[in-house]
Order: sequence, then C-alpha cells, then structure tokens
Amino acid sequence: MPVIRIIHRTRLAPAEAWRRLTDWERHGAQVPLTRTIIETAPPTHVGTRFTARTGVGSITFDDPMEVTVWQPPGDTSEGLVRLVKRGSAVTGWAEIEIRPAPGGGCEAEWREELRLRALPRLFDPLTAAAARFLFGRALRALLR
Repeated sequence: MPVIRIIHRTRLAPAEAWRRLTDWERHGAQVPLTRTIIETAPPTHVGTRFTARTGVGSITFDDPMEVTVWQPPGDTSEGLVRLVKRGSAVTGWAEIEIRPAPGGGCEAEWREELRLRALPRLFDPLTAAAARFLFGRALRALLR
C-alpha cells in the first residue's frame, strides 16, 4: 500500500500533543472494536511492544507493534516515534511526528504504510482510503 499521510494542526503544546499521541491505550479506544494490550513496562522507549487487537468474540486479528524510534519533542525541536508492525496479518510501519508551529501550538503528522496480507494489492486504494479515514479520525480525537 502506498504511504498515507495525515497532518493536523493543534493549539496544544508539542509536549502535550506528544503525550496524547503516544498514549497507546488511548489509540485502541479511538478505533472501533479495538483494544490495546501493552506488553512492556512503562515508560515508552525503543523496544516498547504493544498489540492492537481488533474484532468481536473469537473473530479477531492482532496488530503487534514495536517502537523503533523514540525522540520526544523539545520546546523548539521536532519529535518522532516510529512503530514497526510485527504481525502475520498486518505488516508495515507508522510514524508520528510533532513539529512546533509558528505562533504556538504544533503540527502533528501521521504517516503509515499498512499491508493486510490477506488482501491482494488490487485493494490498496480501498485500504488506503479506509486507513486515511480511520487514522485521521483517531488523530483528531487523540488531540481533542
């Protein structure tokens, strides 16, 4: 799937936006039928692992992820977290970048490459559209 990119401006300070966007349990609350299972002790760092489990009853799939880059923002510097998807059904990566904005607040950028192994590439445009909608909605909700 091509990389999707979503940018959202907020009046939140970069540190607060970062805190909200890297609260992995809150991510699960923003995606329908999903919960996040944290597998490593806090605080988040390179090597932190968690799984987003989506489904109902016994019909579920897991999206295990690992933090491979962890660079929180400073007052005037950008922050970046990179997650690598380690699952058998879902592969790819995600990045969340926080940039201080002129005049206050910040800009959050969510980039993601998502591959669902069960779907042929023919479905990439549909997967990308669904991901843009879902992750855009989650990004706005997490920053609200």
